[in-house]
Amino acid sequence: MAKSLVIVESPAKAKTISKFLGKNFKVAASMGHVRDLPKSQLGIDIENNFAPRYITIRGKGAIIENLKKEAKDADKIFLATDPDREGEAISWHIAQLLNLNIEEPCRIEFHEITKNAVQTALKSPRSIDLNLVDAQQARRILDRLVGYKISPLLWKKIKRGLSAGRVQSVAARLICDREREIEAFVPEEYWSITVILSDKKNSGKFEAKFYGTKEDKVELKTKEDVDKILAALSEEYIIDKVKTGVKKRNPSPPFITSTLQQEASRKLGFTAKKTMLIAQQLYEGVEIKGEGSVGLITYIRTDSTRVANEAKAEVYKYIVEKFGKGYANPEANYVSKRANVQDAHEAIRPTSIYRDPESIKDSLTPDQYKLYKLVWSRFIASQMAPAIYDTVSMDIVNNGYVFKASGSSIKFLGFMTVYVEGTDMQEEEEKTVPVLQEGTKLFLEELKPMQHFTQPPPRYTEASLIKELEEKGIGRPSTYAPTISTLLERGYVVKDKKNLKPTELGFIVTDALKEFFSKIVDVKFTAEMEEQLDKIEEGQVKWYEVVEEFYKDFYKTLKIAEEQMEEIEVKEEVEVTEIKCELCGRNMVVKKGRYGKFLACSGFPECKNTKPLYEKVGVKCPKCGGEIVKKKSKKGRTYYACENAPDCDFILWDKPVEEKCPVCGSMLIEKNTKNVHILKCSNPGCDYQKEVK
Repeated sequence: MAKSLVIVESPAKAKTISKFLGKNFKVAASMGHVRDLPKSQLGIDIENNFAPRYITIRGKGAIIENLKKEAKDADKIFLATDPDREGEAISWHIAQLLNLNIEEPCRIEFHEITKNAVQTALKSPRSIDLNLVDAQQARRILDRLVGYKISPLLWKKIKRGLSAGRVQSVAARLICDREREIEAFVPEEYWSITVILSDKKNSGKFEAKFYGTKEDKVELKTKEDVDKILAALSEEYIIDKVKTGVKKRNPSPPFITSTLQQEASRKLGFTAKKTMLIAQQLYEGVEIKGEGSVGLITYIRTDSTRVANEAKAEVYKYIVEKFGKGYANPEANYVSKRANVQDAHEAIRPTSIYRDPESIKDSLTPDQYKLYKLVWSRFIASQMAPAIYDTVSMDIVNNGYVFKASGSSIKFLGFMTVYVEGTDMQEEEEKTVPVLQEGTKLFLEELKPMQHFTQPPPRYTEASLIKELEEKGIGRPSTYAPTISTLLERGYVVKDKKNLKPTELGFIVTDALKEFFSKIVDVKFTAEMEEQLDKIEEGQVKWYEVVEEFYKDFYKTLKIAEEQMEEIEVKEEVEVTEIKCELCGRNMVVKKGRYGKFLACSGFPECKNTKPLYEKVGVKCPKCGGEIVKKKSKKGRTYYACENAPDCDFILWDKPVEEKCPVCGSMLIEKNTKNVHILKCSNPGCDYQKEVK
């Protein structure tokens, strides 16, 4: 029998796919990219149509040799890398290394790792799409030109270790511009008047807000404006108009890459980087008890909300079985608002809706479970009927002035039975207002004039920045997570709780780029460049023509910047601690390195002593009296140990609290479940525990 070789990127993906193929198939993994531009050089021949010089990535030699060996023994070779530009480029590089004819049908793609999808793809291989490859090459070369030409200039003029990037620098500018808006913001005073009313019957109390007159809305800017209204009000509030109606609330579309990152940030507190890491695991395959390795969700780098007909039919059947026919929406269809959406892709959804999160929870890590449940719930909700509200609004008059009351009550939950999208802004709670007759006299229960001040725009969070980048057409699904990670790693931005706040270094670098490389940090120009990459993919323009057009102006501005950019001294703020250096007695200072903060001797370079900086939890060690600190194991698991380790061997896997066990006097630890926060005794022989709100 003929033997076929299928090449994918990762061992997890290989393991999942192997289940669906017979003994005449061998599945091998390339471990991602096999070739790239050299790290130590530009790697682009600018004089020769910007031809890239690719080299084998260090450490990939043995993998490539193994692929060549497997390819020699195979009658057919299928390249099954991810279905996007980057995946196409990886297949192209592998084909060249294996001397495959790229015009022959050797490329297969699927958007979910299921038996049907993989076997269907194998029946219809295609040749490598060079337009996709060229679009990826153009992006890589543009990014390399920006990074390798501007970064050395920033090192020379500002500080070593800095970097610039096509998408990264625009994102940094958005964050810096927002911070300057906040700093320049001047609050403006305004007032509101709220009245609590009732009809002295069983309808209860409700609130109405001052609107103005029947003719116009009246703005209340000062206390004098309010006092004038209050002086004119009588005790008589009369309902002038009543309007009742029905309002529909539609579900959100199924996830695309950006909305998954946003919602995982809002609801789960995940960074974009963490979201994509876990989503990749769910896509490539997870070991499920009784099933083996299973790809749980469809491809995760997509900007399309399209859903395959088979998936629509399956989820419709599930909704009818689980909730009833009235909850299903067979007409659910979502059209992207953005141009240039890759509609060959699908939205992110479960590969089988019948594989519900609770049934496979034991096979998943806690984070995998949370993210899978988010994807699963969102997809079901997207195919369900709208929620329906009964609404009521009333105009209430008092001596010519109008107060408005409005509210709603849920009539049919629809999709909200399963899932409701989160928001970056605080939503007002739905208020209930009784339906009363026009002409009804109301009684004043409470009068509340309140002073307010306008608020500055909020800082970006990861979720809101991704939303902004997507709406402005900057970057693509695969770029958002690495962009934010780079800004944080380079020290251009820090996290203040969930907010992204620019550092002094971030301002300095962004201002320098705005002055000398205005196009690089221009939102519109960067979005137009994405459109050019799309045109390359569609075969409308040549990739090197796009790069050449960009480089003409870029080269001129680079030369001007090299001559005119002044050197800027960046003063690093040093946080001095009370911790003494055990080698020389000087105070230790907090430094920031590649892997986070650490302690270093203030006597550097004479004394080069360093040690880890651990977060204290405010609890003393019961063995030696030292501080208990938070640490990470080699596998990334959090634990709590004495700062005097290894001299003191005290360790806990759960966070300790100061409170002692009332039964045995041992330390209490925190245990969190989905709905309950528990304090439990750390002594294994003691059963004491209590719930805490």
